[in-house]
Amino acid sequence: MIKSVLIINNHGKARLSKFYEHFEVEKQQLIVRECFALVSKRSDRSCNFLEGGGSVWGKDTKLIYRHYATLFFVFCVDSSESELGILDLIQVFVEALDKCFENVCELDLIFHMDKVHYVLDEIVMGGMVLETSLPDVIEAVEAQNKLEKNEDIFSGLKDVLNRVQR
Repeated sequence: MIKSVLIINNHGKARLSKFYEHFEVEKQQLIVRECFALVSKRSDRSCNFLEGGGSVWGKDTKLIYRHYATLFFVFCVDSSESELGILDLIQVFVEALDKCFENVCELDLIFHMDKVHYVLDEIVMGGMVLETSLPDVIEAVEAQNKLEKNEDIFSGLKDVLNRVQR
C-alpha cells in the first residue's frame, strides 16, 4: 500500500503532500523533512529505493523516489509494493503532469494544485493504485477539463439570463 506521495523541491519545501494514513500536521511536516533529508543527500547515481523510511514510518516502509530537475517525487510505500512498479508509477505521474501543463515546472504545481491532485487521484486513491495507463489518465483529465469549461459556459449563461430577467 502507498502510505504517502510527496513532491519536494531542492530546498525542502513540499509542493505536494498526500497522506493515505492519518497523521497530525506536525507529524506530516516531520515526515516531509525526514524524507527530504534522506533523499537529498544521495547522489543521482545512487539507487532510488530506501529501506526503512525514517523514524516515523518504521522498518517495513520503503521510500521510492525520482529526482527531476528541481523536484523530488517521493512515494512512501509498505514492503508489499514493488519498487520497479512504483518507479514506473512515478514516471506515469510525471508524464501525465507534463502532458497537462506542457513541460511541467514547479510553478505549475504551486498555481494549479487542484489539477495536480486530480491527476494523482486518477492514478492513486486511498493508497491503492487505480490506473497505470498514461492514455487513460490523460483521457480522464481531458474529460474533467471539458466539464469545467462547460460549467463555466453554463454559469456565464445563467448570469446573462438572470440579468435579462431583472
